[in-house]
This record gives sequence, C-alpha cells and structure tokens, in this order.
Amino acid sequence: MDVLSDVITAVRAGRPHSSRRSKYAPWGMRFPASEGAGFHVVLQGSAWLIPPGEAPAVRLGVGDVVFLAHGRGHALADDPGTPLVDVFPGPDGTWPTAADEPPPDASAPVTQLLCGAYQLNRARAHPLLSHLPDVVHLPAGVGTQSALRAAIDLLGSELRTPLPGSDAVIPALLDTLLLYILRTWWLGEQASSRTGGHPAGWAAALADPAVSAALSAVHDDPARPWTVGELGALSGLSRAAFARRFTTLVGEPPLTYLTWWRMATAGRMLRADDAPLRSVAQRSGYASEFAFAKAFKREYGMAPGQYRRQTGRPGDAQPGPAPAHHGGGRT
Repeated sequence: MDVLSDVITAVRAGRPHSSRRSKYAPWGMRFPASEGAGFHVVLQGSAWLIPPGEAPAVRLGVGDVVFLAHGRGHALADDPGTPLVDVFPGPDGTWPTAADEPPPDASAPVTQLLCGAYQLNRARAHPLLSHLPDVVHLPAGVGTQSALRAAIDLLGSELRTPLPGSDAVIPALLDTLLLYILRTWWLGEQASSRTGGHPAGWAAALADPAVSAALSAVHDDPARPWTVGELGALSGLSRAAFARRFTTLVGEPPLTYLTWWRMATAGRMLRADDAPLRSVAQRSGYASEFAFAKAFKREYGMAPGQYRRQTGRPGDAQPGPAPAHHGGGRT
C-alpha cells in the first residue's frame, strides 16, 4: 500500500458524515472547533469561508473545495459581513441539513453546499495530516482534478437521492474524496515547486525521490529490520545525508518514524482480527512478544490485549507522535 493510502487508513476514527445544504441569502453559519477534519464544496452559487484567527476570508465559487484538517472553528456565509448563526452537531454527530431550514424567499440568491466531516483522534493523527495548512483551498479548474470532481459528483448524487446500498456507498465515497483532496493538494504543491515555489513538510517529502522511496519501503515492509544506511541506499545517499534530508522533510528521524509506523500497523491489526499477539509482534518488526508489548504500551498507554478489547473495531485510536527515542531495530 502506498503512503497516501496508508494515511487514509491511519486517520479513520468512527464513521464520517456528510450532507447537502441549500442556503438562501442572507445566511451565515459558524462551526465550532472539533476533533475531526471537515470539507465544504460549493455546488451552486458562491460563499465566503471565514477561517479561524486573523486570516482573511476566502471567496468560494462553484466547484471550489476547502478542507480544514485541524478541526479549528470556522464559518461560511454569503458575505463576510453577514451575522453568523452557531451550528452544532446532532446526537449522532451529523450536522443539521437543509430540511431543517425554513422555506426560503423565492427571490433570494441560493447557494448549494456539500459538507462533510471525518472523525479523528487529534492526538494520534498521521503526521502528514498534522502538517497540512489550516485551510487547503482547491479552486475549481486548477490542476488535474477530474477524479476529485467525479468523487464529488458521486457523493452529491447519493446524498440527493439515496438508493439501496447508499449506507455503504457514502462512507466509501467519503474516504475516496479524502484521498483525492490530499492527492490534489500534493499535486498542486508539486506544480508550485516546478514554477519556483517551495513545498514544505510532507508535500516536499513525498516529492523527494530519496525520502519518498524510504517512506514507501517502510510502509510496504514495516517488519523488516531497517537501518538508516539501508534506507539511504535505496536512493544512493550516504547514511548521514539521507538522515538529514529525511529528518528535515518528515520532521523526525527515520527510525523514529519507523517505530511510529510499526505501532500504527500493530494497532490496525489488533482492531482488525484476532491474530495471536506473537504474530502481531512479528509482523510489526519485534522478535519477542515482551518487547512488542513494552513498546506498544509506551505508545498507546495500555497493553496490546487491553487495547484490542477496548477498540476491537475499525478506526478508534492510532499511535501518537513518535517519542524522542526510537526502537527502530528488532528487539
């Protein structure tokens, strides 16, 4: 599995939600901060995104997508000066839909929105997601977005006219849409770098041949007893040069990230099946169950068996940021 695909698996926590909304001017919605990430797509008309903090408002046109990865409070409105109404999720985590709104003034300009939210464990999100900007704005018609547009169209259609199977299709489409959002952002960062821009963080890491090759190797085979020298050799770099480049772009040393990904892999296996702990330990890169249990408890704050009992279903918790020390080799 490639790195971006792994990120989608790693960030899942609970069931994502989405809805279509029809808003009639004047309108303004203030969304509170949350532990998740969210997106908005303008299907018809226009809107203004009012980001958190002092950032200026962003005008959104038809087809524009905004992704807010860090769960910070924000607002949407027909105009930056329109008074805002607080919007709160219902008991099931979903947001009020257009059906809850009063009948509109027939002469008022209408905006149709597609909105969605992903539940995350904020303290244990994948570092790629943590390094995204506060607001990812993907304007319509910029770059190659045919797949992103297709996913939006499919999701909008399912929400507009639910049919048998929609309960399974919609969560799958939301996961797909998240992948296309991240991919489109990454491709945009790559294009910017070719025209003189300077992508940073994980955008630069995925675009860097040496670091990208090492990340792919670690994700493909986390159980292998990788060394910094072996990972560097994948792209013909010396141990020291590779370690510096990896740490600069990813934000942590290679073996620290290796340990983090091993724990993420172990947590996913514990939630997915009833494989013996010894098997999970070996597939995570640990020669003994004892060493694995010790490392796992350091990352998750509980023993593997307890974690399996408490979160034995897809997508509840993920390992936190890798500690300063590492246990990169087999133990």
